[in-house]
This record gives sequence, structure tokens and C-alpha cells, in this order.
Amino acid sequence: MADYEERQSLLGDDGDSGSAAGPGGPMPAICDPKHLLHRVVVLVFMCFLGFGSYFCYDNPASLQSEVLQDLNLNTSKFMQLYAWYSWPNVVLCFFGGFLLDRVFGIRLGTIIFSLFVCLGQVIFATGALVNRFWLMEAGRFIFGIGGESLAVAQNTYAVNWFKGKELNLVFGLQLSMARLGSTVNMNIMGWVYSKIADLVGSPGHTALGAALMLASVTCLFSLVCALVLGFLDRRAERILHTEKDKTGEVIKLTDVKDFPFHLWLIFIICVCYYVAIFPFIGLGQVFFIEKFSFTPAEARAVNSIVYIISAPASPLLGFMVDKTGRNVIWVMIAVIATLAAHLMLAFTFWNPWIAMSLLGVSYSLLACALWPMVAFVVPEHQLGTAYGFMQSIQNLGLALIAMAAGAILDNKGYLVLEVFFCVCICLALIAVVMLYFVDYLRGGDLNLSAAARAKLHKEATSDAERRRKLSEGDLDRLTHMSAFGLRNQYLSRLHAQLGTRIDKPLLIDTTLETGIHSFSLWSSRWL
Repeated sequence: MADYEERQSLLGDDGDSGSAAGPGGPMPAICDPKHLLHRVVVLVFMCFLGFGSYFCYDNPASLQSEVLQDLNLNTSKFMQLYAWYSWPNVVLCFFGGFLLDRVFGIRLGTIIFSLFVCLGQVIFATGALVNRFWLMEAGRFIFGIGGESLAVAQNTYAVNWFKGKELNLVFGLQLSMARLGSTVNMNIMGWVYSKIADLVGSPGHTALGAALMLASVTCLFSLVCALVLGFLDRRAERILHTEKDKTGEVIKLTDVKDFPFHLWLIFIICVCYYVAIFPFIGLGQVFFIEKFSFTPAEARAVNSIVYIISAPASPLLGFMVDKTGRNVIWVMIAVIATLAAHLMLAFTFWNPWIAMSLLGVSYSLLACALWPMVAFVVPEHQLGTAYGFMQSIQNLGLALIAMAAGAILDNKGYLVLEVFFCVCICLALIAVVMLYFVDYLRGGDLNLSAAARAKLHKEATSDAERRRKLSEGDLDRLTHMSAFGLRNQYLSRLHAQLGTRIDKPLLIDTTLETGIHSFSLWSSRWL
């Protein structure tokens, strides 16, 4: 009864009003799951859900010289900290999405993955405190189990709450917060380390471990966000009775082979594009020093401009994609702009700030337009698995291309490496063109304008509500039907002749009589 009254206070008698007055008065907008203000509150927690993961992921990079000196490591061993994070996610991203869809559900799964992130960072910091590198590697492995799967959960939450006209903006805000976490880490962890070293009296593995342990506070903050999100999502589901709108289907691992062709094209675009971004940034500092004679400080500044631009540009570009639609066109523009940036870096001596700024804008635009398209292609119960698989093959591509890029750089130099990145972008461009034509032949759903998509979403919602009301009406008629009416309905389906009066005998055989008796038992139990 309490659930019903709370729902009535939100929806009113006809179920259409978002905050109609009930016995206790109107629900405040900030408490109404259908109101924009409440969803903005949810969005804040959703964005900070991954902040700790992105902040701590780049802890080794922000403290690279300190890690190498304090733990007496070479570069090869240092890079294993990233390898232990990346390799498990080739598989775990996919299974993380599968677990979200089939086993844990979005709420419990998010909390579990957040716990993995917290535990991994604490173990990583403890390894530095006691100067045990193998413990640090174990911590990064555990951190990786939760990190990428938590991103899958974050994407799934975004679709559940904002599927429709705001989805591109939400993805842009999430990307912006992720880049903010990376940027804050890069700029603050060195200062934190120096302050702790002053407190303990000298630099060393103790100061390093303490700095990393302090960084784990951001992971704890993200865990709190996961708990709050779970509460808000469960409350909205209970109030709005959204459980009735679920498909009830269960994803199977074998369903991956049944993913539509245009979804596989989206996967190809994702892999071929990002392998020309992240490995280049990882190797970019020396490139700018050697080719453009930059100082190390200038090289770091120009190399980080991609992330700096993406932080404010992602929500703005996401808003633009929301208002215009045409996701495939925007992806195509982003890929072409990225190709132009790499060609400038490879074959010209123009100021690299131009190319890197263009790269930052195009990188942000592609993320805002590409990732939401998955929600337009697969049914809702497969979203976790689809996003997980997308990130799995992205991690596989990044791991393999990073090794290939290192080998090319050692043997051929930066020019051949840039040509290699241009080839990867060209493959992404071919996949985008194919996606455009495949989508056009299938009706152009992915490249709809914002107005057309909103109209389609409204029609689908109205149709689902109409079917729900019809189903409730049929159930109501069956509930109030007499036993004689139930028997007559059963007989009519068997094409038997119905009696028009109760006192008129019906000639039926034993089998038919048994069927009527069974149907009467069923109706008395379930209706």
C-alpha cells in the first residue's frame, strides 16, 4: 500500500503526471524520479562513479620517476604495472557486462566492481609501503578487474536513466569527468609525494606508499557514489514500477554471434580509432622533443592537450550531438579530422599545437557520437554485454598495438610509426562509410535527426503503454468472468457448441469434460 500511495503521489491517478498531489501532498522535484532535477542529482553521482578509477589508473605515470628511483626498477618492470591492468580486461570487460546483465544486476554489480577498485588500489599502495613489487603487481591486477567493468556499469546506468535525447550529453559528461580525474592526478600527485616526503624526513618507498594510499581515498569516494546510485535506482524502480517494462529476456554468451552487422562495424571503428590515440600519447613526449626540438616541459604540455581539451569539450559536443542527431555523420567527421591531425604531425613541421588541438576536439566528438550508438542497436537487456565486449576488444587492440608501436619505433622511427597510425585511422574511416550505407539500407535508424529520434521514442513508449493497458483489460475481464463464461470460452476455442441456458444439458465427451475441469482449476488458482 505504501508503494502504491508513493507512486500515486508521483504519477497521479492517470499515471501521466510526474509529481501530482497525493495524500501527503506533491513530491518535491528533487525527490521525483521522473523530474529533471532528480535525474541531474543521479547524473552527478554517475559521473563521480568512475572518478577514483581514472584518478588512480595513472598514478604510476604521475609518479614515474619516483617509482623508478624509490623501488629501483627499470622501465620494463615499470610498464608491467600497466600490463597487469590491461591484459585481464581483454576477457573481464566482457564478463563484467555479462555479470551485470545476468548475475548481479546493475546495482549490486556496480558496488562489487567499486570494491575491487578500492581493494586493488590499497594493495598497490601497501606493496609500495613494504617495498614488494610483486604485491604492487597483484594490486594492479585486482584494480584492473574492477576498473574497466566499472566503466561498463557506468555506461549501463547512463542508458537506463537517460536513454533518449540526453544520452549523448551524458556520455560526454562522463568522459569529461574521467579526463578531469586523469588531469588532477597528473598535476597533484607529485606535490602530494613531496609533502609526504617532507613529513617522513626523506623520499623513498614509504613516502611513495603513503602517497598512493592517500590516492585510494578517491576510490572510496567512488564506492560511496555506487552505494548512493544503487539506492536511488532501486527507489525509482519501486516508485515508477519500471520492473514491468523490462523484457524479461536473459542474455546468453552465445548471443554475441547474433550481434547485428552494424554493431560489429561500431566495434571496428572503436578499435581502429583508439589504437591511434592512446599509444601515440604514450609515446608522444619524445616525438615532440626529437622532431620539434621542444623542451621536456613543452613536450609534456602539448602531449597533454588532448585530455585538457576533452574535459570541457566533451559535454559541449555531446549537447550538440543531442540537439542535431546524425551520429554516424559526426563519427565520420571526427575520424577525418583525426586523420588530418596525424598527417600534419607526420609530414609537416607546422606548430604541433594545431594538430594536437584538432586531435583533442575530434577525440571528444567521436566519444560523444560513437558510444551511444550501441544503445540504438541492441535490446536493453544486452547493453551490459555489448558495452563490455566493446571495451574488451578495445583493450585487446590497445595491448597489441602498443607492443607493435614500440617495435616499429625501435626499428623504423617515428615517421613510419605515424604512417602506421594513419593506416589505422583509414581502416576506421572505411568502417564508418560502410556503417553509413548499411544503416541507410536498414532504414537509417543510427543517423536519425534528434527530432525524428524523439518522435520514434515517443511512439514506442505510447505503443508499449497501450499494450500494457490492453493486457490489464484482458486480465480484468477474465477475473470477473463467471465459471459458466470461462467454460464457454474454453469450449468456443475447441469449436464446440455452447449451451445458451444453464439448465440445458451439454453433450460433451470425457476428454472435453476433463479439459474443462482442468481449466476451472487453473482459473481458480491464478485468476
